[in-house]
Formats: sequence, structure tokens, C-alpha cells
Amino acid sequence: MTQGISRRNALTGAAVIGVAVPTLAACGSDDDTPSSGSGSASGADLATKSDIPEGSGKIFADAGVVVTQPTAGEFKGFTNICTHQKCPVASVTDTINCTCHGSKFSITDGSNVEGPSGSAAGSVAALAEVKLTIKGDEISTA
Repeated sequence: MTQGISRRNALTGAAVIGVAVPTLAACGSDDDTPSSGSGSASGADLATKSDIPEGSGKIFADAGVVVTQPTAGEFKGFTNICTHQKCPVASVTDTINCTCHGSKFSITDGSNVEGPSGSAAGSVAALAEVKLTIKGDEISTA
């Protein structure tokens, strides 16, 4: 004996789908526009040179910037938004790391050195460079 779906079950299922689909769609996007609050602020004072560890870096989420010091006295700036699924990067070690899907980027040039799980290095676009201004000991965005 087969039993049809009730009107109540059909409406409940439609309501669940109506809530779930937009929520899931917000999790990932092909849109290249960074989410609000993640763009770099022009002219923002970020740090002093001594705040940035040599061979690593520091994330300035409010300014949308990662500042690295690949070698002594060399400072680089990159966007803090991963190019894979637009997650903010989470940490800087000897690479810039996005924990959403495992992307890792070079502290020297922002290139992808390890893709998301199952992807080859270089298959994810590099982090965009952010121009830095260094005056004396102060580092700011250009």
C-alpha cells in the first residue's frame, strides 16, 4: 500500500528548502567582490616594523590586510581574503593560511603554495597585493 505525501508535509518541506537554500548560497560564491569590511582601508596606519615577525606576518582584519616580512627589512602587503571561497585568512606562519578549505599562500608574493583539500598548488589564484607605505618605523597602507 503506497501512501501519498500530505499537504502539511509538503508545505513543511517547502519552508525548510526556502530557508536552507539562501543560507547555503551565502556560504560560497563565485563573486570576486570581497565581503563588507574586508577591503583594505586606504592610508590606514597598521603597525611598526617590530610588530611584524621576520619569516612570518600579521593579519589586520579591520584594514583587510596581511603584512608579512619574508626577509629582514622586507615588508609585503596582501589582501586578507582567500581567493578560493572568499573566507578571511586565519593565521600567518611561514605561509598565509586559510582554514576554511586549507589554502596556503606565500608570504613573499601571495602565490598559492597549497590548494584546498584535493587541489594542486597554484590552482587557486594568488592573494592580491596591497601597497604599503613605510615611513621610518611605521607601516601603513598606501
